[in-house]
This record gives sequence, structure tokens and C-alpha cells, in this order.
Amino acid sequence: MLRRAEGKVSTIISVREGLQVVCVIMRHSGKEERAVHYTDSSPPLRPGDVVILNVTAEELGLGSGGYHIVLPADAMDSDLPDAERLSDGHIMKLKYTPLQRSVLAVEEENSRFHPLFQKEKTLEGMPVLLGELHSMLPVALCWLRYREQQLNQPNQPVKMARNVAYIMTDGGALPLAWSQHIAQLEAMGWLQSTITYGQAYGGKLEAVNKFSALIAAKHAAKADICLVTMGPGIVGTGTRYGYSGIEVGELVNAVYALGGTPIVIPRLSFADERPRHRGISHHTLTALELAARCPAILPFPQNIAEEYAIIQEQLNRLETHQIRMMPSVSAEQIAESLRPYPLPITSMGRGLWQDPAYFQGVCAAVDCAIQLHNRST
Repeated sequence: MLRRAEGKVSTIISVREGLQVVCVIMRHSGKEERAVHYTDSSPPLRPGDVVILNVTAEELGLGSGGYHIVLPADAMDSDLPDAERLSDGHIMKLKYTPLQRSVLAVEEENSRFHPLFQKEKTLEGMPVLLGELHSMLPVALCWLRYREQQLNQPNQPVKMARNVAYIMTDGGALPLAWSQHIAQLEAMGWLQSTITYGQAYGGKLEAVNKFSALIAAKHAAKADICLVTMGPGIVGTGTRYGYSGIEVGELVNAVYALGGTPIVIPRLSFADERPRHRGISHHTLTALELAARCPAILPFPQNIAEEYAIIQEQLNRLETHQIRMMPSVSAEQIAESLRPYPLPITSMGRGLWQDPAYFQGVCAAVDCAIQLHNRST
């Protein structure tokens, strides 16, 4: 929770590029306290200016430097909770920014899940789907629901027999609330468990890092299958290393180390005009070749592998991983699975009919996860 208080600038202590350190007289106590103001996004402060301060870290006594942080000028009119509305959490997210806030992380002593993290835990072989793009999430859950529907009786409500936990990394958008897809999936009852870690926040469960987030998915959320992607807004630079999706390889290592089954969702396209994203995206290839130091399963649609020579050439680069050919599904089947979902799903602005390979790659990975879960039960 973000805690705030009002004060008046009394003196300017120091100035450096992008930052001021000021003394502020706190309205509620009359005490003079120090604060940091970021001048790269707001005008410099002067004595006499009234400011709204993020007092979260100092109120919690976290020893994080002895400074409050000045919020943007429009914070006075925002509907943020005041400092009097306390949170039990002591883990900071968006650290040392004007919007840093405390959350109650699953690992903390005040969390009901704290005892889980005092003992050694594993993922017990749980299938973990690892995707690069946020749009893979709704495709995956639509397809999983479609497969569940095939197992249910006709004219009966569809029940998600498998409990799916979603973990959002901090590689894209940091607030989980930014995702329209998550809001829609929760409203439809297709997604019950959300976990955010690192600097991402807003999940039903908060975690400090990817390892504890995965353990929380298995043992706190009681997931049968876990799905991990970043939030909306992947970063890319057109270079080999400069993209946030390389985290997929790091996640492979974490899942493997914790005794789970890492299943990488291939990012496929034959509609993207950029050569580096044709066939298997270089993002998937680099994450698996460079960042992943442990073997992962890479499910692949059988028809695409047989139809395009470039795919065989790319797959040969991934010999340290397990390539698993999956029965192909048609674009018509995928369209049927997406029919109940009211929001458009696109990747780089392209929908199912413009780039079916992208959707087929996601579905192949989901089918693989279902198979692995069925074998373990």
C-alpha cells in the first residue's frame, strides 16, 4: 500500500542532475524531515512549496535511507489511500520511485503462507508454461477451456478441471491492473490465481522473486499448471540481447532448479516482415540458446515443422532442449475456442487469421502441458 502525507519545503539541502534533496515540515507533526524529489519528471522545488510525500518506507521503519519521496504534483487530487490506512506488508515494490509501495508478500512473517517458505519445497514436476508475450495468456486459457469443454458433458457448464495459476513477471507493465486480459479472464471465472513478483505488483499473491512466485503457485495457489508471462509492453531493440523476453531462458532455469517441468511456448510467425521474427522468433531462439542453462520442452505444431524448411534449420540449433511434435490444430478450431472470449487477441497487431502460426504455437504448448499433467495424476 502506498502511504502519503503532506508537507511544506523549508530548505533545499542539495541538488544533482535529476534530483533534489529537501527539508520538509510535515503537516501532521510539525517535524522537519528529509525528502527526495526527482527533477527529471517534475519542476525543481522551492522553499514554501507544498508537496505530497510517499512516506511508505519511512513509516514502516525499513531503514531505506531516511528519505521520503516527493510525489508528482497531481497526487494531491488523486484517490490514493492516506498513511492512516495501514498495510501489514513490509516488502517494497517500485523501490525508490515516487510511487513505491508496500505489499504483503507470501514469504513474509505476517503472511498466512509464511510457514510454506520455512521448509524446502519443490514444484513436484508441475508443468510450467513459459511465454514471452502477454497475449499468449488469453490464447492459452481459451484453448485450455476448449479442451476442458471436450471432456465435459454436452449442455453442461464448462468447469476448469485443472487449476491454473498465472505469474506476471516485471519484464513489461508493472501493475497487473493494466492488463485488460487478466481483468476479463477473472471476470469470466477462467483465472483465479494471479501472482506478481519483482517490481510487478497487484496480483492476488505477491512474491519477492521468480523462485518464490513459482513455489507460491504450486503450494499456496494449489496450481496443477502454471503459466508465466510478462505484462503488456515487451521491450525490444532489434538486437540479439536487448529485449525483455530473454527472461524466458532465466525462467527455464528457475523452473528446472525447483523440480518443475519447463515448457516454452514458441513464438512463431510467418506474417512478420522482420526476418529475425520469421519462423521461430530470434527471441525464443536466443532465450533457449543463451539464457537457458537447463533443458526445457519446446512443443511444436507438427504441420508447421514439416511445411517450412526454415523451421528445421532453427530447431537444429536447439539440440540441448526436448523438441516435442504435437498434433496440429486448425485455425478454425482455434477460432472456435476464442469465440466465447469478448476481447480481441492480437500479436504485433495481427489476429488469428493474419498470423495463425502464432496461435498454433501457443495451443501446441498448452496441449503438451495437459498431457504431462494427465500423466502425473
